[in-house]
Amino acid sequence: MEMRRDVFQAIADPTRRTIIGMVAAKPQNLNSIAEQFEMSRQAISLHIKILHECGLLKVEPQGRERWCTIQPEKLVEVAEWVEPFRKMWDNRLDLLGNVLKEMKK
Repeated sequence: MEMRRDVFQAIADPTRRTIIGMVAAKPQNLNSIAEQFEMSRQAISLHIKILHECGLLKVEPQGRERWCTIQPEKLVEVAEWVEPFRKMWDNRLDLLGNVLKEMKK
């Protein structure tokens, strides 16, 4: 049975979040990504595979290397899910600010 991967599964892991940040800063090959971690190249390849399967990374061969580039469009799904919570906390902090102002009077 094939597992369906989604963006939430991808960002659930701190290593994958780090890889997303690295590749967002600049496209990188698999070796340069793997060098930044104290884990096997195979483990990094699995993380890259998950990021690729959920659509966050594009992996393209260039000569003998495989280069990863960010596909940020999929992060919109996360941003849309987080937005109501951000608004809720903004409202709560505004209310707290108002209470604190009243206490100073």
